[in-house]
Amino acid sequence: MDLNDSDRSAALVVDVLEDRYGLVVDVVEPVHMGTDTTNRRVLTEDGLRLYVKEYRPIADVAAARSAWDMSEYCRAARIPVPRVWPDVDGDLVTIAEGCAWAVTDEVPGRVTSAAMTVALAEHIGTVMGRMHRALAAYPMPQKVQQSRWRTGSVEDAATRCGSVLVTALGQEHDHFDQLRLDLDQRREDLHQHVHQLREQLPDELVEQALHADLSRTNMIVLADAVTGVIDFRGARAMPAWELGRAAFDPRTVANSPDWIACALAMVGAYHAENPSLPVGEAQACVRIALLYMLFSFYGATTAEYGLPPAAEADLKQHWRERQTTIRLLLNHLDELEDALADLSAGGGDS
Repeated sequence: MDLNDSDRSAALVVDVLEDRYGLVVDVVEPVHMGTDTTNRRVLTEDGLRLYVKEYRPIADVAAARSAWDMSEYCRAARIPVPRVWPDVDGDLVTIAEGCAWAVTDEVPGRVTSAAMTVALAEHIGTVMGRMHRALAAYPMPQKVQQSRWRTGSVEDAATRCGSVLVTALGQEHDHFDQLRLDLDQRREDLHQHVHQLREQLPDELVEQALHADLSRTNMIVLADAVTGVIDFRGARAMPAWELGRAAFDPRTVANSPDWIACALAMVGAYHAENPSLPVGEAQACVRIALLYMLFSFYGATTAEYGLPPAAEADLKQHWRERQTTIRLLLNHLDELEDALADLSAGGGDS
């Protein structure tokens, strides 16, 4: 009898882990998340709990190796990062069956999309500050994180509103009228706010090696603590951008009455761990977060990504939460900046 797809997939994992890692597999469980890799949880006969990532055949293997190298560097710096298993040749990424593979320890906890608590936000700030401090000494990656929020043309972004609407019409978007209102508002916000938001940013912003995708979906948490930072992108970027993106997480801002307390707790904890980042840049993270969201159209349309229904629904929700977050940040900008001004009292460079 022919093996079905699930059995064939499990058998492949068993073979790869035995041939390339010398591990004997007992149980293979598929994990239905991730768009660039096929993921499984594995239990070995020795009782090891592992997480296995199989990359697509077209994946950039050099970029994957660089990302895992950064991951191990951060783990050595005592950041909560799962250990990457080297293969029989000592490589962090192995090649088998025409694909790249990586194997890590499974850490306790789970990825959660619920709004942050203040305690979790504070711990994320501590972990991020420690990570940024460690990565300041890491060689600058070749990959560069886009910064349209800082230098992109407002007119180009406003024009993009129209092209997104055309795409949505072609896809028969199920909330087309609401999306049209959203994009009209986005066009107005771009013209009305971008210049002023940029005008008060520091003239120079620190750039260094960063995770570059340190979002809620790439943190494993247990209770109010980060137990694992995963899926490093590994790019040259600005710490204030990564801090703002996390502190003003739309899942929290749009859904929690404590979102301001969460943001302030995260930025404060970050600054305590990484006071070498000029305090003016930490204070600017709310403006940077706003600009980043204004220039992003991710989630406005979804059909082009070919996602499973649950992931597509999550992406649509992400777009709605971003829209809400933009409004709240604009409405509370003065209040947030007044509160962030208190960071200077705690020391750091001005």
